[in-house]
Amino acid sequence: MSEVHLAGPEGLEPPAYWFEASRSIRLSYGPADCYHLSDPAMAKSSVETEIKLPAPDPESARKLLRANGFRVSKRRVFESNIVYDWPEAVLRGQRKLLRLRQVGANFTLTFKGPPETGRHKTREEIEAITAQGQQLAAILERLGLEPTLRYEKLRTEFQRAGEPGVATLDETPVGCYFELEGPPDWIDATAARLGFSHDQYVNSSYAALYVEWCAAKQRDPAARLKRVIAGQPLVWSVITAQRSQGT
Repeated sequence: MSEVHLAGPEGLEPPAYWFEASRSIRLSYGPADCYHLSDPAMAKSSVETEIKLPAPDPESARKLLRANGFRVSKRRVFESNIVYDWPEAVLRGQRKLLRLRQVGANFTLTFKGPPETGRHKTREEIEAITAQGQQLAAILERLGLEPTLRYEKLRTEFQRAGEPGVATLDETPVGCYFELEGPPDWIDATAARLGFSHDQYVNSSYAALYVEWCAAKQRDPAARLKRVIAGQPLVWSVITAQRSQGT
């Protein structure tokens, strides 16, 4: 099995020996031979509700958000994502997702459960943040998991003052997308405010969108797709033989 090198566009070395659990699980070390959950309440995972919307070019998308009262809450960053699964595509078959994302020197391991059927994409989400990304990738591969998809994008987050949701602008080699995450009523109201109807909602994953894009272009998903956006090279590619739409 080939080693996966996670992207580090800034060439940064991760700081050593810290691990933080995000949103859902906090681990504390017990005796040397075991771990235990320090607080049962912290073991509850969060539930993510979101949709994607096809966006025009990045500049027009930003103007649309600004015109509707949104302001940047997190500046544009480069994201490198690796999706993992077992060779038998166990997670894909269960409509689950395991992803390792790098932003700068930080890595986020995300598990997503099967999405519920509905107008919005709602699913369990558990995340953990670490600076030891290469070590975490090695652990996943020692467990028999394989990297199946690599996708990179530029992401900017926007919010309206006093509102509970986040509007994200993703710039990718296969198109530009808004992602609205928050309460269902907020999502519907925000989509309408931006000029979108329910039939324009996209609940496909980026893996699915990539496979669909490749099919439309009569392109092999395993062929390396590289585009430069805002001076940043972005690469998408199916890494193993799995050619599914993913989760």
